[in-house]
Amino acid sequence: MSEDFRTHLENIGFEKYLNKLKKKLKNKTSIIYGAGSFFKYINENYDLSGLNIIGISDMKFDENNEGNDFLGYKMIPKDKILSYKPDYVLVTTLKYISIVEDFEINILNKTKIKVLPLAKLPILQLIKDIWIN
Repeated sequence: MSEDFRTHLENIGFEKYLNKLKKKLKNKTSIIYGAGSFFKYINENYDLSGLNIIGISDMKFDENNEGNDFLGYKMIPKDKILSYKPDYVLVTTLKYISIVEDFEINILNKTKIKVLPLAKLPILQLIKDIWIN
């Protein structure tokens, strides 16, 4: 599985995108959304320190584990993201379109918080994924 992640990230030019993201988000706070194996791989193999990540959220996190440590980040339940007032939510899933859309429409719609994928697909791949799914 990690070999698949490595190949995927190389194919989409992740390292170059990550460096651009670090510059774009300089002096901004971020919350990671998606605590699965894809994020674990990225966290173990790339330097995320320039992103000023204040916590990590996932649908499996609830108020019972809020504030606990997960891979060095504070666990934040999805329904508590707004209370942390991040500048950005970075979605770390392979298929991120519907999650980004959900955040934009249902969660962040009346805020200045922006949502972006952490590993952004090239536009042609994105269009292909939309049409196939």
